[in-house]
Amino acid sequence: MITRFEKTDILGRNIVFINQATGYLTIDVINVFAGEFGKVELVTGSIRVQDTELDPKVKISWIYKYNRGNNFKKAFSWIIATLQIFWLLKTRYRKFEVIFYTVPPTAYLLSSYITSSYSIIIFDLYPEALKIKGFTENGLFFRWWAKKNNRIFSKAHKIITLSDSIKKQVLNYSPDADVRVISNWSAFSSYKPVKKESNPIITREGLKGKFIIQYSGNIGVTHNVETLIDLADSLRNHTDIVFQIIGRGERYNLIKDLIKIKGLNNCHLLQFRPDDELYFSLCAADIAVIILDDKTNDISIPSKTYNIMAAGIPIMAIAPRTSGLTEIISLHEAGKSFEKNQLSEMSDYIINLKNDKLLYQSLSDNSLLTASNYTKENALKYFKNYVGFESA
Repeated sequence: MITRFEKTDILGRNIVFINQATGYLTIDVINVFAGEFGKVELVTGSIRVQDTELDPKVKISWIYKYNRGNNFKKAFSWIIATLQIFWLLKTRYRKFEVIFYTVPPTAYLLSSYITSSYSIIIFDLYPEALKIKGFTENGLFFRWWAKKNNRIFSKAHKIITLSDSIKKQVLNYSPDADVRVISNWSAFSSYKPVKKESNPIITREGLKGKFIIQYSGNIGVTHNVETLIDLADSLRNHTDIVFQIIGRGERYNLIKDLIKIKGLNNCHLLQFRPDDELYFSLCAADIAVIILDDKTNDISIPSKTYNIMAAGIPIMAIAPRTSGLTEIISLHEAGKSFEKNQLSEMSDYIINLKNDKLLYQSLSDNSLLTASNYTKENALKYFKNYVGFESA
């Protein structure tokens, strides 16, 4: 249980969080601060509630919504939101402490133009994340952003990120930056896994008796979703194995066409589930797939990793061996990670887990146990680190 801290000076402080796309991770953190600071406000383009509502004491300033469409739409939404954030920082929030999230990624660059204390929560490290868009380290824009990081990171009150690998890269920019590592957590840590026989999605979609390999996420240029098409093709004779690809993105139609061309009756392409079905959808899977791009494997860890674990589902990661995701899965023995070209090894893994009930149960138990160590109590660590109740 989160308890109040006996620090009367905190009550006189005002703080604003900036996140263009607010989800449960941000809500959990803000709610902790709302119980301690004088004023806590949020600048956002959208709020997605999955488990806990935002504290009603938190005042919201609305900005342009993050657009998850093509590169142009996404960049346009970032630019408009950044301009709005700049105006708010110069007017309404001149005397507020500021915590930037990296959506939009350009928002924290505005810290150069404010005089108040600022901190940065890095879920994705920029400009490195732009490599998937074709930007190179030698490019003018990349070098300009990197130079901005050198100055901004060193002057930040706190920088909080998700893994030691991201921390190392931040310190490469600014060795004297105060960087803390706090893992993400599941939106469903208080839930109990839903058994297949009582899962409405299994019944509704006629999946009883099927062994389901599920990918749920973006289907963008760099997500290597084609690997799952090749896997489904190689396992088409195993009629009890079904692949679900759930998501959206620039390559959605391409994946749809590939499934049709190859005649893959064992591969289903679906739109994202409604929020009230998300946990049921996770629990419907027998193996959950997480895909990382080769170019950005060490600058982020997908938050859905922890939601999958909370459903007690073994993981099949398609990611480089050096990634933070591979490290977490291996450390907790919650699944297995493969390079994208290891198709035969992935096929063997799927068939082995389908046939070996003891091995499957072991990985499932490990996944669920791991999730119990990544709960919303981690939101409290944000507060403790920010106000100095925990040392590095």
